[in-house]
Amino acid sequence: MEFHVDIGPQYEGEVVRKEDLFLEFGGPKVKCKFELATVKSPEEIEHEKVEVIGPDISDLEPYADDKGTGSYPIAILIDVAGAELDKDAEAIIERRIHMFTNMTEGWYHMNQRQDTWLRINKDCAKKGFNSLKELGEIYNLLYTSEMSIIEKIQTTIITDPEKVKELLPHALEVYAARDERARTLRDEDVDTFYGCVLCQSFAPTHISIITPDRIANCGAINWFDGRAAAKIDPDGPIFSIPKGDLIDPVKGEYTGANKVEAERSLGTYDRVYLYSAFEHPHTSCGCFEAIVFYIPEVDGFGVVHREFKGNTVVGDTFSHMAGETSGGKQVEGRLGTGLEQLRSPKFIQADGGRKRIVWVPKDIKERYKEAFQADGVYDKIATEEDVKDTDELLQFLEKVGHPWMTGEVELPG
Repeated sequence: MEFHVDIGPQYEGEVVRKEDLFLEFGGPKVKCKFELATVKSPEEIEHEKVEVIGPDISDLEPYADDKGTGSYPIAILIDVAGAELDKDAEAIIERRIHMFTNMTEGWYHMNQRQDTWLRINKDCAKKGFNSLKELGEIYNLLYTSEMSIIEKIQTTIITDPEKVKELLPHALEVYAARDERARTLRDEDVDTFYGCVLCQSFAPTHISIITPDRIANCGAINWFDGRAAAKIDPDGPIFSIPKGDLIDPVKGEYTGANKVEAERSLGTYDRVYLYSAFEHPHTSCGCFEAIVFYIPEVDGFGVVHREFKGNTVVGDTFSHMAGETSGGKQVEGRLGTGLEQLRSPKFIQADGGRKRIVWVPKDIKERYKEAFQADGVYDKIATEEDVKDTDELLQFLEKVGHPWMTGEVELPG
């Protein structure tokens, strides 16, 4: 099979900047987008079929910031079958969309699930890559050649806005069911963690450490997904980590995690705290769903997610903050995180946990209402509707009697 562009791991670190952008699908300017992998029975799949539903690359207006064109909805559906495949494999197969898109010359993929973001550069378009069907054929080729467990595959790429909007609720239900399953397990129940280096092409010193109490930064891989991935592809980007000895139960420091941190970060870091934002915080890639950030003016934490478009209470946007947080660095007071981590009982537990959160966007406050209510801080946390800056935040926190400000919350240990 011949394609208009080259394919290989040498293209994984390429980024498509705005000046080179031809088209983009998903991303922050597009409300509805997602990617979903589903394991089906063999008879439900027409092997290697690729279907494009909606306008194709050649039908769409190129990117022009001044005209507001070039950003479009997308849904990528990967249906697979295989004798050894089960539902546990779906999230793993789904996450490979990131790798396989980035292995395609001229293409760039970021994020995951309902936050997916794909870009094609101008040079790629000039070479004749004018159909998403070709991208689907590349997916089919790479999946079957890289993952022998897949016996049949079918790819559907949807750009019809109404169809993407119609199917998105089902995808969200699937993601929620995966996350719900993972909430029943604790770090103390297992002797193996998992590591993911899918994002090292963009963040060479980053390794996402996945435990029962800590979902991957991207929010797409939980502990069960990590176990399935390591079983399906032992030499792949997701692998097992012997937990080792527990050094600090509050900060979440383990000998096994430290060892793999030193190995996979090329010696840049040799310690990691899984549940603290200070001293040796977890590294951040760039595909994280949200950022936990320290607010020194009130000695508390804020959380901002990728979909929030305005300025945070400290005056920075998510994108500006992401530039300072990403790249595989350990940045004290800044954590890239999966949003599901907000439900974890070990969420920054060394620093006060959810009880130390003082500001979040309204959307996040409502989405994780039960978790905040359980800690008695739901009514004490400010949103963009309550305050505009840290001066107003301080006044708000004092007025509502936030437990962190009143001294009711004590740090563990």
